[in-house]
Amino acid sequence: MTGLRVLAVDDEQPALEDLAYLLRADPRIGEVALARDGASALKMLDRAMAEGRPIDAVFLDIRMRGLDGVVLGRLLTQFTRPPCIVFVTAYEEHAVDAFEIKAEDYLLKPVRPERLAEAIRRVCASIPGDPETAEEAGRPAPDTDTIPVELAGVTRFVASSDVRYVEAQGDYARLHTATGSHLVRIPLAALEERWAAAGFVRVHRSHLVSVKHIDELHIDSGRCMVRIGDTEIPVSRRHTRELRDLLVRRARKGRAE
Repeated sequence: MTGLRVLAVDDEQPALEDLAYLLRADPRIGEVALARDGASALKMLDRAMAEGRPIDAVFLDIRMRGLDGVVLGRLLTQFTRPPCIVFVTAYEEHAVDAFEIKAEDYLLKPVRPERLAEAIRRVCASIPGDPETAEEAGRPAPDTDTIPVELAGVTRFVASSDVRYVEAQGDYARLHTATGSHLVRIPLAALEERWAAAGFVRVHRSHLVSVKHIDELHIDSGRCMVRIGDTEIPVSRRHTRELRDLLVRRARKGRAE
């Protein structure tokens, strides 16, 4: 592989040229194609696929005339081999859309070179067989399943591997990590479905827990609790047996290895 083939999409020419310049300056990028609107981007992606040279990633503005970036992003997820999506926008309020589309990253304009470099690292880590290993990328490639959170006006992404447990709070979910918590507007059921493969299980109608972070499970007078750090989380009766069996299987597997 000689470098990533990427497509930059923005209906503002100066912004498109600036993004293209930054992309071409990165040694991991092999080819940069440009499109001024969503319809043109779709045509270019279809043509690249037909020629057997599919685009690896699309760096996509959101608010564009005609086909906007969110709609285009949803269309791209239906491709047989969907490209990675990185949103590049001046607006923060579409971060949840980026999460639902499973975008690799969400960059705010004006784009800082170091943030773009991190987005490219995420793209490289998500492409099967890419030669850029986690060590070459500068850190272990964790699961790339991340969720956008807002902190002091800045959008950052929290990896599911950093989350110990999740607590439902109305229409929101609070993500608890070792260093703090983040409130995001996402239903607990959506996180349960998406993060199941990352080892999260529902233990209560208001809690998801990361199994690998469970320090202790105990049952007292018919009530089941799990302890994660200094926090005790109730386990409902309907989830008790399933969780206990899961922990036993993991313990047996660990001993076997």
